[in-house]
Amino acid sequence: MIKSNLMVTVAKDLEDLIPVFFKNRHKELESLRRALASGDFDQLRHLGHRMKGVGNSYGFATISEIGKRIEDGARDSDRKAIDACIGEYADYLSKVQVVYE
Repeated sequence: MIKSNLMVTVAKDLEDLIPVFFKNRHKELESLRRALASGDFDQLRHLGHRMKGVGNSYGFATISEIGKRIEDGARDSDRKAIDACIGEYADYLSKVQVVYE
């Protein structure tokens, strides 16, 4: 398990984008849950890959790290590992705090 940094500093010029960013992350979480429930490992791999890119782009390294593990788990068809990652992602999204600088 990754020790998540729950306080993330984001550039002030991204402040207007962060509410939409998190709305999309919550939609992504639901997509991950649906894909896992249906055993759609291709979709899980795609979602994990996208998480890797978008997390770092906005300064949320933990999202990228979880995305990488989801992508790897999907390649291995490892439901248990993916389920743990999805739980960790849900927990992270519920607790992360953003500071603008």
